[in-house]
Amino acid sequence: MSQPDTSDELRTAVIQNQHFEGLELNAGRTAFSDQASSLQATDRGLAAWRLLIAAFVFEALLWGFPLSFGVFQDYYSHLPEFKENRYVSIVGTTASGVSYLGAPLVTPLIRRWIKYRTQMILVGWPLCIGGLIAGSFAERLSTLILTQGIMYGVGFLIFYYPILTLVDEFWVRRRGMAYGLLCSASGASGAVMPLVLQALLRRFGYPTTLRAVAVMLIVLTGPLIPLLKGRLGQQHSIVMRNDWNFLRKPLFWTYSVSNLLMGLGYFFPSLYLPSYASSIGLSASKGALLLALMSVSQVAGQLTFGYLSDKKLSLNALMVVALSISATATFSIWGVARSLPALVFFALLYGFFGAGYTAMWARMVTAVSDEPAASQAMFGLFCFGKGVGNVLAGPISAGLLKVSKDTGGYAHGTYKAVVLFTGACLLLSTGSLSAVHFRRQR
Repeated sequence: MSQPDTSDELRTAVIQNQHFEGLELNAGRTAFSDQASSLQATDRGLAAWRLLIAAFVFEALLWGFPLSFGVFQDYYSHLPEFKENRYVSIVGTTASGVSYLGAPLVTPLIRRWIKYRTQMILVGWPLCIGGLIAGSFAERLSTLILTQGIMYGVGFLIFYYPILTLVDEFWVRRRGMAYGLLCSASGASGAVMPLVLQALLRRFGYPTTLRAVAVMLIVLTGPLIPLLKGRLGQQHSIVMRNDWNFLRKPLFWTYSVSNLLMGLGYFFPSLYLPSYASSIGLSASKGALLLALMSVSQVAGQLTFGYLSDKKLSLNALMVVALSISATATFSIWGVARSLPALVFFALLYGFFGAGYTAMWARMVTAVSDEPAASQAMFGLFCFGKGVGNVLAGPISAGLLKVSKDTGGYAHGTYKAVVLFTGACLLLSTGSLSAVHFRRQR
């Protein structure tokens, strides 16, 4: 299915505004109809940009942290108490996985109790910080999974998705750009965070590092909470309905399968590049540098693909380009890399095209349905699909690392199965999009 044209986007904007400003919401409930004319403009203005920038900072810092777990994994793997444990990666994949998997559960609840979004933020934000502080006292891997993993992930789930609903109120026609900017936030912080974390871990150890990160999050994000205000405000007594009709559309399932397959392979480079670098004789700082460079490239890729998805370009063509180049880079560059320059090239290429796929979620949603009541539910299910891969990345990688114990050959032997699995998932994700073409031919 090709990218919606301008008339479709304008129709989406009108429907969205009618949904938010109209006289009837959910079986005749009326709200704020006398204030509709005073609502602030969408897609522009100080209020819209102020919210988007605040959301950018929250995503950059609180989502950027679990995405930098590759540095922690490399550090934990060298500690005597965790050295022989193949399941260290589960700490990081649990934190991000819970955030993904819980999306379909939390988004209907947010719409049902939408006037309590500020309270949700004030519950989830300190829960994230508490998870880091509690994790700093952990002496067993199970405790780290519970605190730095589950507790942090649940906190992020509770506070982040209410922020997305606030963004949706302000950004309608330029939502692809807005989501591209948000997606690039974690990449922007990832350019710095892995290097900072690696330096702190090397000098102070993980207890002090986790406490320092907690303090940093309080100082940098706490003052921004008052800026998290929606276009409709929090005072209106409304009930937002959910529309699940998109579940009957084949295009949704095509995108869902592609997203699931992509998620199964996507996370392995960020998890294992530092360890791979160490295995070929590079220092820990070089491994952190690779993650930082990948994050910089992710920023460029997400902004680029988010911007292009708003234009009159085929959405499916953009998705195929992003996936196929990511797969090719995995097979042909990562698999044969034996030096820092080769790994840098792979990190930049994979970061740009791999991350660009996620930035197109907003337009995948509007390609399936222009009903605003379906957008958050669909976005939540896309998050769930990617989260399945994220959660399974830890157990799958533990099994893949058992396959080969060699220290030479393709992918340095030890990581051969990891590289092949990553590339295969990306190729299968690309191939699944062919269902769109075949459906048109019938």
